[in-house]
Amino acid sequence: MAAGTQPGRQWRCTIAKSQDFRINNEIRAREVRLIDSKGEQLGIMTMADAREIAEKRAMDLVEVAGDAQPPVVRIMDFHKFRYEERKKSQESRKKSTSTSQQMKEVKLRSRTEAHDIEFKTSHIKRFLAAGHRVKVTVFFKGREITRPDMGKQMLLKVLATIADVAQPEGEPRLEGRNMSVIVVPAKTPPKGERNAQV
Repeated sequence: MAAGTQPGRQWRCTIAKSQDFRINNEIRAREVRLIDSKGEQLGIMTMADAREIAEKRAMDLVEVAGDAQPPVVRIMDFHKFRYEERKKSQESRKKSTSTSQQMKEVKLRSRTEAHDIEFKTSHIKRFLAAGHRVKVTVFFKGREITRPDMGKQMLLKVLATIADVAQPEGEPRLEGRNMSVIVVPAKTPPKGERNAQV
């Protein structure tokens, strides 16, 4: 065991193996440019010397730029690095599914009454305010499917009601017994443009 190495720590740990990075003994270059854990360049040296420095610090060598000449390797705690990367990835996925990436749907009939339309549009506005995309769907029952123009009129009426907070993604589309359009939160114009419109 090299001097300064933590008890029980192995230089080549199978848990740290990654398809994305070459680490420790996976690095095949004879000569590398070494960066320490604080981001400071330690210069170009043989792989054996870089390995010795990493071992003394009880840390891993990770190849961060394999295409460079010579390859760039960094001293780091690879376990900690992977843990932080996974954590960032999980947080990113959580944010993307909890905001604009989540699709909500509001359904109406082609003969929905005015007070029901008002109720439905309030739901749409609430979803949009939370950053969601909303699929507004008119479904046809029985012989209503023979009058798709009524469904389109209903969607256009809804779009007009929410025009101040939403913008449609394309035109209403008929799919089977449903006609739908997707709306997203309206982009707020820059301050100068808003003042110009007043």
